[in-house]
Amino acid sequence: MLVAIGVDDTGHREVVGVAEGMKEDRASWERFVRSLIERGLKGVRLVAGDRCAGLVATVNAMLPGARYQRCTVHFMRNVLSRVSRKHMAWAAGALKAVFAMESRDAALRKAEDVAAQMESRGLKAAASCLREGIGESTTYLLDDYPVEHRRRIRTNNMIERLNREIRRRTRVVGSFPDGRSALMLICARIRYVTANDWSSRRYLDMSRLDGIMQSTD
Repeated sequence: MLVAIGVDDTGHREVVGVAEGMKEDRASWERFVRSLIERGLKGVRLVAGDRCAGLVATVNAMLPGARYQRCTVHFMRNVLSRVSRKHMAWAAGALKAVFAMESRDAALRKAEDVAAQMESRGLKAAASCLREGIGESTTYLLDDYPVEHRRRIRTNNMIERLNREIRRRTRVVGSFPDGRSALMLICARIRYVTANDWSSRRYLDMSRLDGIMQSTD
């Protein structure tokens, strides 16, 4: 299943789309995003997600006003999966230092320094992974996005929590006769989960965007 969550102009979260997707390829993502646009989706500034080539290509092609933010948590895991146990503690601390930088330029410089140190320790695969993904993992540090929003927009934890709840419920059922029956159950579960605190709790203070939007007009 493909699921999209949006934050509206009041700062509240909303599930804006759920669809059956055979796989996370570009064709599936394009159909999904096109359906959202046809239903009125507009004004998207940032799309956060795990590294999925189909999603990245779709954002670039169909949401020209948006940038892509690769989830920093997933990215760090990808890098650390290429690190030996001997260097794990050091590498984890070094990566956290990269994402603790106050500006994107500083984060990119720090990442290159860490990559060089990885190479000196024989961690060439980890260094290559870091260099390959650091650009799209630091989009949240651009001046287009408020400092106050960084903690929320640098990961896709919001949708991961919802996905965990979906997996928990579908595993209880075990199997479904067809995709439609699975979709109906998942949508019902999503409505139940989001009916609680999603509608009343503000996720982002969107007034923080006012100065940035005025400066870019």
